[in-house]
This record gives sequence, structure tokens and C-alpha cells, in this order.
Amino acid sequence: MSNKRDVPFETTLLVRDTCLCLHAQRAARALARRFDEALRPVGLTNGQFSLLMSLNRPQPAAMGSIASLLAMDRTTLTAALKPLERRGLLKVQADPKDKRSRLILLTPEGLSLLARAVPIWEDTHKAVEALAGDEADRLRAHLLALS
Repeated sequence: MSNKRDVPFETTLLVRDTCLCLHAQRAARALARRFDEALRPVGLTNGQFSLLMSLNRPQPAAMGSIASLLAMDRTTLTAALKPLERRGLLKVQADPKDKRSRLILLTPEGLSLLARAVPIWEDTHKAVEALAGDEADRLRAHLLALS
């Protein structure tokens, strides 16, 4: 058995130090943990909060528009909706204009929980933005450009 490396260790170090994807993933995981911890008292994860917030609209939302906003495929979105639907926080119903399509809306319970979660998000978001300092707006612009 040969000890020859097909990929030199220097390449591993290069990826570790320069890979934008790796650094974005690490930052996303750290932010997710921070928001998960903050939202735990209201029984939500950061992903569930984002999903509920995306449903906070004057009219029920189509699956496609929510999936696009959250950068999820429909299968993943459907799986994410189920526990929130079981908790009575949202309702999935047929679109009256097209019975094959589904619309999603927040229930009164979902709206109430979201109202309790927003101040938690605001405080956590303010703390995270403070870490970015004067660069917060620039960072947000770059992240939006990448997404």
C-alpha cells in the first residue's frame, strides 16, 4: 500500500484557509446555533422561525414562492411544514383557483407564537449585527449577492 497522497496536504490547508463555501457554512452553522438557542424558550428553531415569518403575509402563500424565498426544494419545504402543521401553527390547503396547488397560511396560534418570537429574534439579531460592526450592511449585501 502506497503512502503517496493524491491531494497534497498543502491543498487541504489552502481549502481550510480560503474556501468561501466552507467559511459560509461554518458561519451559517454558528449563527443557526445562536438563534436556535435564543428561540428555544418559544419552542422554535431558527429555520422554523424563518418559515413562519415567510408566511406572515396578507394572503396565503403558494408553496413555490415560499420554497424560492427560503432556497428550499418543495420536498424539503413539505417536510419542514409538517411538524408546524401538527402543532397547529399553520394550515396547508388546496388553492381554490388550482386544486393541484397548495397554499399555506398561519393560524391564529402561529401568528401568536410568531409575535412572541419576534422580540427574541430582534435582540439576537442586534447582538449578531454588533459583531459585524460597521461591516454589517456590506456583509448582508455580499450574502444577498451570493444567494
